[in-house]
Amino acid sequence: MLPPLPEIGRRRKSLMLTQKKLAALSGVTQSMIAKIERGTINPSYLKTKAIFDTLEGLELRSELRAKELSHPKIVRIQAHDTVAKGVRVMRETGFSQLPVFEGEKPVGSLTEKVILQKLVSAQNPREISKHHVESIMDEAFPTVTEDTPLSMISTLLGYQSAVLLAKKGHIVGIITKADLLKVIGSTTGSKLEK
Repeated sequence: MLPPLPEIGRRRKSLMLTQKKLAALSGVTQSMIAKIERGTINPSYLKTKAIFDTLEGLELRSELRAKELSHPKIVRIQAHDTVAKGVRVMRETGFSQLPVFEGEKPVGSLTEKVILQKLVSAQNPREISKHHVESIMDEAFPTVTEDTPLSMISTLLGYQSAVLLAKKGHIVGIITKADLLKVIGSTTGSKLEK
């Protein structure tokens, strides 16, 4: 099922395309696009599909990618470190989540939420600080490639605190929910200001 016809004008304008340019790219005449946007014509399914396919392709190409959102400096903790060290690193850096590694391999995640849950359920909360991170950590953050689009990253961050960026099998960056908020403030629309 195709989106409603009024979406054509909105999406064309968000891509900063003229009707003439959209016509050239989609193989539909400029006058037909103008009539569709005015609501004076009901185009065939094939013409409408051609326009929406063109818009979708352009949106995907102009969408921000993981490599433009990520930070190369990853504040991490090792699985054999103590929970006390994890808390200290969180306090010093201001992060509420940390990826947990064994050497260079991500194996889990440590979040304020997990730490607080363990503190509440512990008989002796002070003992938690002496435990190894691996004994209380959650699953590892999901890993994406440099070309993963913003739409997929935002979906992942709806369920996770962070996303790791991998290149050729190595973790090279991290993206958090705070990084997505920078997209809203970005005025360029194509690259984020770091």
